[in-house]
Amino acid sequence: MTLTILLAIAMTHTPLPGTNQMDTSDYGDDPKPSDMAEMSVPVLSSFPSELTVDGLASLARGNFAIQMGAFNRRANAELLQHRLEQMLNLTVDVIEEGNMFKVIINSSLLGTAPCLFIPVSFPAPVRERTSIARIADKPAEQISVEPTATMQDTVPETPAAEPAPAEARPAEEPEPAPAATEIEPQRRNVRNFFLLWGDNPWLKRYNYFGKPVALVNALIITIIGSFFSMLVLLVVILLNRNRMEKEVRLRQYLLEQYQSLIIDYLFGNTGSEAFRKIASDDYRRQVLIDQMIDVSVNLKGDSEEKLMKLYMELNLDDDSIARARSRKWHKKIKGFRELAFMGIRDGNSEMYKALNSRNEILRMEAQIALVRLSDENHFDFLSQLKRPFSLWEQITLHDLIIQHEIPVPDFQKWLSSTNPTVVMFALRMIREFRQTNAEPEIRKALLHRDPRVSRLAVEVSGDLDLRTTLDTMKRMYKFQEYNNCLEIVKSMGKMPEQSMLGFLRLVLDKEDDVQLQIEAVKAIENMGEVGVQALVKVMKSEYKNYNIIVRHVLDRRIY
Repeated sequence: MTLTILLAIAMTHTPLPGTNQMDTSDYGDDPKPSDMAEMSVPVLSSFPSELTVDGLASLARGNFAIQMGAFNRRANAELLQHRLEQMLNLTVDVIEEGNMFKVIINSSLLGTAPCLFIPVSFPAPVRERTSIARIADKPAEQISVEPTATMQDTVPETPAAEPAPAEARPAEEPEPAPAATEIEPQRRNVRNFFLLWGDNPWLKRYNYFGKPVALVNALIITIIGSFFSMLVLLVVILLNRNRMEKEVRLRQYLLEQYQSLIIDYLFGNTGSEAFRKIASDDYRRQVLIDQMIDVSVNLKGDSEEKLMKLYMELNLDDDSIARARSRKWHKKIKGFRELAFMGIRDGNSEMYKALNSRNEILRMEAQIALVRLSDENHFDFLSQLKRPFSLWEQITLHDLIIQHEIPVPDFQKWLSSTNPTVVMFALRMIREFRQTNAEPEIRKALLHRDPRVSRLAVEVSGDLDLRTTLDTMKRMYKFQEYNNCLEIVKSMGKMPEQSMLGFLRLVLDKEDDVQLQIEAVKAIENMGEVGVQALVKVMKSEYKNYNIIVRHVLDRRIY
């Protein structure tokens, strides 16, 4: 980065090849293209080596135009125009021609008379810029002009050697120009200092074979700005990291102190007055709530009730309810957990609202909290669930039932739910807890519109050996998709029934899918001696060659 900045600075201070700059303190950088074509105009043969103000004024009364300079910037041309008008008491015009601003005397004669180019050099530059009016008033002011034999319309290629100035005073003393004449360009520069157009000094231009390079200074500003932004960002990160480390250390210290204090309270060594001062500070109050929840996980019976009483006495439940009603989902989750662990039901309405939230994590936390806070019907929320009930949520609730020994409800009442995912959860729980009394409702679930529910119902029927569902499976087989058909044949193999032998042989004969044929042969084999004899008879048949499939199934080395 440092090397880039140095290179950029060097580029801005080093003239590019093929460029010239005017050497004057009163004008900004105003280069001239090296390939500027010369005008085809008449040539004057001879002039004195030096021309004074009086001589230039006399020359201006001749029948030809006089060009005093050409600039790329109008401001520089106007500055020279003002100075010449004050010193010569003549009308000087600025004409734009060929992307140049030319300072010309007798501009009305252009094109009809010769045009003479006379370069102007002023005395050596001074440190402090003075107004044009004061320069015109000084009696020792000098101006030397040098005529050239060629009719050019731009500044010379190389600065001419400064000639010995001759004493000159205008024939008539010009009136002092107002001080604002010079201040105006300065004000214009200050106004454009922060803009990327106009006379902005940051857009210093060079002409390099006719192509401008104007963004070097902008590049420097960008680099410097990026560097300072990086420093500011680094300082902010370090300060924030230091604050977070202090907060972690303080939190760990407070957790240890509050844990010992809570244990002393539970064993009767201290009273609730020791917690009053802690509960008066918001930060320490939240740390106390977190520690009480952590302790409550391992408490049962009287200790749990005593801790809950302390929680209510310190009005910590108000904080939990306020978080449960917050609009921010992460605060809601924290409030739901606190209320669930402490057994507070005042926030149940907010939990029911969160059941159909778009946020899956918020939905799951609301479900867990409602299961923990219910006394009898722990899964009543399933009737109000409209959002998809994900498999992860189902596994979480199943683990909750096992860990907390929650009474298992009769899940067959949710097999008629309009939410397919709730029906699938009920089927899984029926299989998990072997609720075979739900066989009539499972038979209805076999014909569910959702193929996922229908397939799971077939699988559950086979796992629970619900043989009354075989006829329903047989009738629905030809209307099902491939995966459901495959699951039907597998379920028939799980609960072998000789009445299904003809159906399975028809599957073996009519289906072209090898996997279906293999599952059908397995189901026939599971029927025992009758099934094996039927397979041997199929092997001897010449109608179709099933030898490979049947031998594959009957080979005990494979299964």
